[in-house]
Amino acid sequence: MDELGLNVVGAWQLMSGWELLAVILALAYLMLAMMERIECWYAALLSTAIYIFIFWDVDLLMESVLQIYYLLMAVYGWLQWRKQSTVDTQTAKILIHRWSLQQHCLALLTVAVLTAVSGYLLQHNSSAALPYVDSFTTWGAVITTYMVAKKVLENWLYWIVIDSVSVFLYIDRELYLTALLFVTYVVLVFFGYYKWRTIYQHQQPQISG
Repeated sequence: MDELGLNVVGAWQLMSGWELLAVILALAYLMLAMMERIECWYAALLSTAIYIFIFWDVDLLMESVLQIYYLLMAVYGWLQWRKQSTVDTQTAKILIHRWSLQQHCLALLTVAVLTAVSGYLLQHNSSAALPYVDSFTTWGAVITTYMVAKKVLENWLYWIVIDSVSVFLYIDRELYLTALLFVTYVVLVFFGYYKWRTIYQHQQPQISG
C-alpha cells in the first residue's frame, strides 16, 4: 500500500465520530435539496454546527467561519422556502429561476476580490493553511449558498467548481472522509442540476400562461 493509502487508513481509524455524523448530515442536506424538501435546512444546520469545530481544529479558519454563515443561511433558507411565492400561489413555494449574465459576472467578480483580500490578510496575519484556496472555497460557497436559498438554477454549476477545489483542500488537511464527501458532491450536483432544470422547464408554461 502506498503512502497516501496508509494515510487514508490511519485517518479512518482515528476519525472522529463527529466527522462521520457531519458527513451523513451533509449528504442528507444535498439529497433533500435536490428534491426541494424544506427538511434539507435542518440537516444543514446540524452538519455545519459540527464542522465549525472540525475545520478550526485543522487550521482551516475561513472554512470554520463559513460554517457560522451556513448556520445563518440554514435559517434564512428555511424561511425563504416557506415563504409564499408571488407566482406559485398554489404550492406556496419559491420557484426555481435563472440569473442574468450580469448577475453572474457580478457574483464571480465579488468572489475574486474577496478571495484576494482575505487570502492576503490570512497569509500575513494568521496560521491559516492554504489561505487563498481556503478563501476561494469560502467566498464561493457564501455566494452559492445564497443562490440555493433563492432557488437560482445555476447554483449547481457553481458547486461543481467549489466542491472540486474543496477536495484538494481537505486532502491536504487529512480530512479524508470529508474529501470523499465532496467527491460524492461533485457527482451528485450534476444530478441536482438536471433535476432542477427539468422542474424549471416545466414551470415555464405555468408562468407564461
